[in-house]
Amino acid sequence: MRRKDVTTKSAILLIYTGGTIGMKQDVDDLTLKPFDFSQILEEVPEIGKFACKIDCHSFDPPIDSSDVEPSLWQELARLIKERYEDYDGFIILHGTDTMSYSASALSFMLDGLTKPVVFTGSQLPVGVPRTDGKENLISAVEIASAKDSEGHSEVPEVCVYFDSLLMRGNRTTKINAEVFRAFSSPNFPSLAEAGINIRYNREFIRKPNDWYQSLSINTELDTRVSILKLHPGITPQVARNVICGPETRAVIMETYGAGNAPSKKWFLDILGEAAAMDKIIVNVTQCIAGTVNMDIYANGKMLEDAGVIDGYDSTTESALAKLFYLMGKSDNNEWVRVMMGRNLKGEISK
Repeated sequence: MRRKDVTTKSAILLIYTGGTIGMKQDVDDLTLKPFDFSQILEEVPEIGKFACKIDCHSFDPPIDSSDVEPSLWQELARLIKERYEDYDGFIILHGTDTMSYSASALSFMLDGLTKPVVFTGSQLPVGVPRTDGKENLISAVEIASAKDSEGHSEVPEVCVYFDSLLMRGNRTTKINAEVFRAFSSPNFPSLAEAGINIRYNREFIRKPNDWYQSLSINTELDTRVSILKLHPGITPQVARNVICGPETRAVIMETYGAGNAPSKKWFLDILGEAAAMDKIIVNVTQCIAGTVNMDIYANGKMLEDAGVIDGYDSTTESALAKLFYLMGKSDNNEWVRVMMGRNLKGEISK
């Protein structure tokens, strides 16, 4: 394998989709408004000290993270594909509410990735004194431009960086709306921790088999997925409407504990109806951490016998993105079920 020139100056594309990090207080009416990201060095001059070239691309108008749709993921994938040869890394500034959904989606949509795609944002706008946005952005730039001794990217994955932790994107979930540590990766170790130095946990970072492969993108997504969170008192009508809905191809069922659900006859009958309709049903635990194991308890075993498939330790966000991706690739539901059980992009511990 030929060596890369480790002395080459890195080039980073900073993509601003929207979110709190890009807000600045208006001097006249004191409201928070998006600022021009082409002037990012004026707001965060520290990133100008890195030995790398930073270009900016802003979505106009900016997208509030609550308004994020799969069309944004498709646009991001196409943008990264178009600019892939021009840059060594990509930073996506994104609102926090749906960041884990977007990071999960991009992890499946980008095949052959050999460069970092780092999502970050902030809980407070860059333009306020106590912002967390500056540190998040500064560290994201350092990570996105970091190369190993062979000249390869240190972290060639889709990641989320927040409050000193770099996490695999499809392992993250937002856990807090009020503190700077807004995200957690409950079932997989962090890929790096930023302190005085950035310490990379290289044993957990996915590396490509071929550093010189071409990037390909998957933009065909089938979004006919519903999410059913089980709860005491759930009615047959609610469960049937979600699981057997005519426009629903797949259901993510958030179950109790290690993958348990009610054993009532009406519930099992609904699962039988769903199986007869060839619905894809994925079992994901409601717990923040842990994994589904339908072989532990009788209630879990009944789900397995009814054709419900194991989501292992996947987050709901990742399971949703994975279903969108797989169903977009094939109309064969049995193939989708098989592929949901495979670890494609480090999203499950299997």
